[in-house]
Amino acid sequence: MRRYNDAGNNTTVGFRGLAWCALLVVLAPLSARGESEATLFRLFLLDGTTLVSYGEYARLADSVVFSMPVGGPDSDPRLHVVTVPSGQIDWNRTDRYAASARYQRYAETRGERDFAQLTNDVARILNDIALNTDRAQALAIAEQARTALAEWPQAHYGYRQRDVAEIVMLLDEAISDLRAADGLNRFDLALIATPVEIEYEPLLGMPSAREQLSQIARTVGLAARSSDRIALLQSALALMGESRPGTPGAIPFTESEAFRTWAENRIRAEQFMDGRYADLSRRMMSSANQAAANGRVADIERILEQLPVEDARLGHRRPETVAALRASVGARLDSARELRLARDRWTLRRGLYQDYQRSMGVQLLQLVKAQPALEAVRRLQGPTVPQLVDLKTALAGGAARLVQRQVPSDLQGTHDLVVSAWRFAENAFDARYRAVQTGSVTTAWEASSAAAGSLLMLSRAQRDLSALLEPPRLQ
Repeated sequence: MRRYNDAGNNTTVGFRGLAWCALLVVLAPLSARGESEATLFRLFLLDGTTLVSYGEYARLADSVVFSMPVGGPDSDPRLHVVTVPSGQIDWNRTDRYAASARYQRYAETRGERDFAQLTNDVARILNDIALNTDRAQALAIAEQARTALAEWPQAHYGYRQRDVAEIVMLLDEAISDLRAADGLNRFDLALIATPVEIEYEPLLGMPSAREQLSQIARTVGLAARSSDRIALLQSALALMGESRPGTPGAIPFTESEAFRTWAENRIRAEQFMDGRYADLSRRMMSSANQAAANGRVADIERILEQLPVEDARLGHRRPETVAALRASVGARLDSARELRLARDRWTLRRGLYQDYQRSMGVQLLQLVKAQPALEAVRRLQGPTVPQLVDLKTALAGGAARLVQRQVPSDLQGTHDLVVSAWRFAENAFDARYRAVQTGSVTTAWEASSAAAGSLLMLSRAQRDLSALLEPPRLQ
């Protein structure tokens, strides 16, 4: 019995501190067990057989990915990443086994150690409550401890939840006593989700070589990709090479030879079918590329229509290859449609492009003829003074006149390049003339920079105009 003294009031609280501590001592373990090897999970198939997952598996929308042990020592097996359809898994049994495996794994490794820490923490909290003379503070500590304690099993795979529940009941009595001593009659307990009782499943150890071989055979039938099936079969051949007659779980010679023959034949059949589908992909993509380059939309549509026919003829053996091929041909179809549209538009506007070329012929010719002189200015090598005067006179004001010209919107970018080339040329010859007048090398270099800009803009304008005058091509 513990008494609290507050402001001269002497209140007795029914507090079973010694009983609680005694209970915690009984529940607390003496030691924790050490870590062991990785947890082995089992994926139960709908036919009742199982596949072993070395460590946790990943469940996706329509598939399950896991590491399957295939040969090697039990302490460090070789692992093969496997993907199987999730629809082939009996998830009720698989989840039940997984919950049991996680629970037992936790119990064998960290469970006792964590529970020991829990009981030590609770004992310290109970001692703090027993020694605390502030009833309100003691009540807050007790309620906080109860919440944390009640939530512990949920976060620890339901480990020793019955033992924890007994401690929670004792805390409830303490909280009730404290609240009564403080004149509070109502006692609200937070509802804490109780973990589902784990249904123990007998855990199976590392499968023998014979069992691994059987699992490989089952997985080959479930794997969707040819590359995965071939890799599994090759792993099976390596496994048979490691199996020693007379050892527990060894593969009998007759079974080994029969499986070897089957595996080798299956590998050859898979590789042969890979070749058939690879040839189909090459032929169809070659035809699709040619049709796309010429904008023949109907031809590519016929290829897409023929694809399921060819796939059926080969037995629908490579769905992943067909899906990739369909996507690639579909992309060529989109490109052909875009090219067809671009060429139709070009045909409609070709006259405008030709009219622009004819109307700009004189100006472009002037710039082209000025290229040698611009190159001389760029190199600080000339041109001669008479040539410089003639060029200044011929080009003066030309850029301003070009700016006033109305051009089609899709020719505006090319036209702006011509204007820039002309303006740079005017500046180059003007600056060169000033440099000759003043003898300023700095001004000569300014003229050189302007000449380089003019040559660059003119080259781009010529290239763009040539592209506009040619039918669009597939990029």
